Amino acid sequence: MNPICKLFNIKYPIIQAGMIWCSGWRLASAVSNAGGLGIIGAGSMYPEVLREHIRKCKAATAHPFGVNVPLLYPNIQEIMDILVEEGIKIVFTSAGNPATWTSFLKSHEITVVHVIANTKFALKAEAEGVDAIVAEGFEAGGHNGREETTTMCLIPMIAKTVKIPVIAAGGIGSGRAMLAAMALGAAGVQIGSAFAVAEESSCHPNFKAKIIQANEGDTKLRLKKLVPVRLLQNEFAAAVGQAEADGASTEQLATLLGRARAKLGMFEGDMDQGELEIGQVSAMLDEIKPAAHILSEIWKEFLQEKKRLLATEF
Repeated sequence: MNPICKLFNIKYPIIQAGMIWCSGWRLASAVSNAGGLGIIGAGSMYPEVLREHIRKCKAATAHPFGVNVPLLYPNIQEIMDILVEEGIKIVFTSAGNPATWTSFLKSHEITVVHVIANTKFALKAEAEGVDAIVAEGFEAGGHNGREETTTMCLIPMIAKTVKIPVIAAGGIGSGRAMLAAMALGAAGVQIGSAFAVAEESSCHPNFKAKIIQANEGDTKLRLKKLVPVRLLQNEFAAAVGQAEADGASTEQLATLLGRARAKLGMFEGDMDQGELEIGQVSAMLDEIKPAAHILSEIWKEFLQEKKRLLATEF
């Protein structure tokens, strides 16, 4: 049995990423009901909002789902207590040191997965006792690695380095890309951007429309002095790019970013001044569909391409 399917008790080794402003209970439950692992993104939720989403997700699916928690979250103790109180069994941690909370989560019999972007932190996460890691390449949206290592380079290095299952992320939005990731040593894939435009995604319709209109080269990795994110081009992203070209300091970039900039764009729909986090695979997306259809298409293409390659003489 596939180790990721076994670890999470799911049908397909496909995980929906815990994206801020996109992955509430509707998306997570839809993906879980379709046989993947749905993830609630806690990064854009106040503690009691997260509790509400967890309870609604429980009511909407009988299948396993998880919660993604950025470890830089200001109310992290309260968030962790809610996860325990609500009986969450799968937690993906990101944007922080896995040493801080892994033992706490494991003590409550929670399966822990940590997101990394290099071999150093992959080994650190494994040493801290996580059950699997997400290896996220440079193509990804959201928080990204400063090393700018692409998925095709990162996955085989990580798979060779650690003994625990590796979940590939970054630039994966199709069955062919999933097959490539598995060939490189991944046991499963985490998919963000393709699910960001799902009907059940909680991001603003303006953002979904801008994603499916995106072309090659329309995203850039920005804010590396703060927390690196891949941004879809707009007025705000252009201002960030100019500031970085002018040598802006961390403090100046933080002032430019301000507060709630991602909410302004991704959730409230301001396509000019909002922060629009999305991966390079956005250039391949051209339709808003139900999450179950997206997952089904990826899995069918994965099987078709696998069969085609097995039948091909080289």
